Amino acid sequence: MSLAVVLTRANIGIDAPMVRVEAHLSNGLPGFTIVGLPETAVKESKERVRSALLNSQLDFPDKRITINLAPADLPKSGGRYDLAIAIGILAASGQLPTESLQDIEFLGELALSGEVRAITAVLPGIMAAQNAGHEVIIPQDNEKEAGLLSKGKTLVAPHLLDVLSLLNHASELARPTSTTLREPYFNEDMSDVIG
Repeated sequence: MSLAVVLTRANIGIDAPMVRVEAHLSNGLPGFTIVGLPETAVKESKERVRSALLNSQLDFPDKRITINLAPADLPKSGGRYDLAIAIGILAASGQLPTESLQDIEFLGELALSGEVRAITAVLPGIMAAQNAGHEVIIPQDNEKEAGLLSKGKTLVAPHLLDVLSLLNHASELARPTSTTLREPYFNEDMSDVIG
């Protein structure tokens, strides 16, 4: 199949609207285009995704690649779409079964080595995915933040290859360990304030 759809989340304040990453591969001169109101950091994901796939010993398709981030009128910023874009390209090129992408959302920036790097504001994305009844894969470096949510189907991934292994039903990913907030302790009081 030359078309694949992957789910992810944008970050608008405390909201995390769903973004559909549509990856299409076609014949013609090789190229890589991202459309759907991406800012500069999102456009630069082309190079991060390409290097991450190649350095992970995966095939980068020698085709014309078009990535649509829908809805088109929603501004997209940051590297949070890298993992979803990479998964979309792998599924559209037949390196990954598309049926394994049902009800899973992907959040994470990719390093050139394929490592999944932390993103900002991951909690709104996790909560929105849980409310939609979806499983969500996040960077391992966001595990402590995700551990604040006691329920849900959240998985943490250190590397792109670990995500592929899960989607190919070869292995499992860890769930975040539960984290509790400590009560703040203040040694000072107002007894020394006069007036």
